Amino acid sequence: LLLLLGGSGSPGTTPQPRGAWPQEHGAEPQRGPWGTGRYEAVKKHLGAVGALSKQYWRYVACRVWQEGCEEEEKPPEEREASAIPSWSFPLVGQDYLEILSAWYCSFGRCCETGDCRIINNITGLEADLKGQLHGQHLAKEVVVRAVQGFLQSPQPQKALVLSFHGWSGTGKNFVARMVASHLYRDGLKSDCVRVFVSLLHFPHHNYLDSYKAQLQRQLSETLQRCRQPLLIFDEAEKLHSSLLDAIRPFMAQQDSQADQQRSIFLFLSNLGGNTINEVALDFWRAGRAREEIPLELLEQRLRLELQEAAENSYAHSQLLRENLIDFVVPFLPLEFQHVKLCARDAFLARGLPYTEATLDEVAQMMVFVPKEEKLFSAQGCKSVPQRINYFLP
Repeated sequence: LLLLLGGSGSPGTTPQPRGAWPQEHGAEPQRGPWGTGRYEAVKKHLGAVGALSKQYWRYVACRVWQEGCEEEEKPPEEREASAIPSWSFPLVGQDYLEILSAWYCSFGRCCETGDCRIINNITGLEADLKGQLHGQHLAKEVVVRAVQGFLQSPQPQKALVLSFHGWSGTGKNFVARMVASHLYRDGLKSDCVRVFVSLLHFPHHNYLDSYKAQLQRQLSETLQRCRQPLLIFDEAEKLHSSLLDAIRPFMAQQDSQADQQRSIFLFLSNLGGNTINEVALDFWRAGRAREEIPLELLEQRLRLELQEAAENSYAHSQLLRENLIDFVVPFLPLEFQHVKLCARDAFLARGLPYTEATLDEVAQMMVFVPKEEKLFSAQGCKSVPQRINYFLP
């Protein structure tokens, strides 16, 4: 804050060279350049600066939270700081304070959400999904509408649960990261966000009881720490059913005392990828655009497949049986044109030049299936950022 206000010296003055601090303050009067007299003067000046910093901070905080500002009386040192002509509010000006408080609010969005960690930038989420997520018209629409409707609900009855399904590389993790970055100031690094990867966090079924207790404790801590937590479970199809059943109570009907709690759960799974691809291929063979594929068709097919999955799998948990999953979100297989767009984004992200011919070459390096049509990228866009390394000078 002091840097924003222009440093620790009065406006229009020239800073003096610094000397070394004495080892013992006041040991010998006026000894060397840092005698007692000068030390006391500098100490007083720095005290005034510190008091002014508190004064500015209190002013900004009052503008942000607007609680208990008029009633609070300034301490003597702050009254002394405000009396210094070169550091008074009139000199800096109310316009500067308006800019400062506006900057603080835009950084934390505290004025809107009441929590500096939460920004809930739905407009930005929608714009970035539109510009950066390729070939996924269904996922774009479902995610934005579901999240926006949930956050605008005056009193949600349960957590929002979205289940992402599709082949690897189609954008499931990408969308999860984008949701985190637009709902929270620090994105995935926010203490409101927890990410669990099945094979990383729960690799051995011999320790299920320990995993279950650990998972429940971590979820409880996150919900207590943040009124709008985001819980992401990657490779959800590899989660044991007992672990999913441990998660179930955190998604069910909310306690009336926790009506302000807005938990969001994202499950990412490769299950259902073949079913989604079959529907997309049928539409292509019929000469119909993939954008004509309705959500209802894919969601119905996916739910049927998930309910027929093997025992102890993701499908046989109570999440599906009790209809705790609000939306099953299908991610369609990516075609040649979508891989080219991913390649373009990778070049732009690294500030590298590219041509249409270069994008074609990157896309042609991918494997496409089925064998006859060679329509869908087997890896989606997953390895595209690494492929462009072949084209660096």
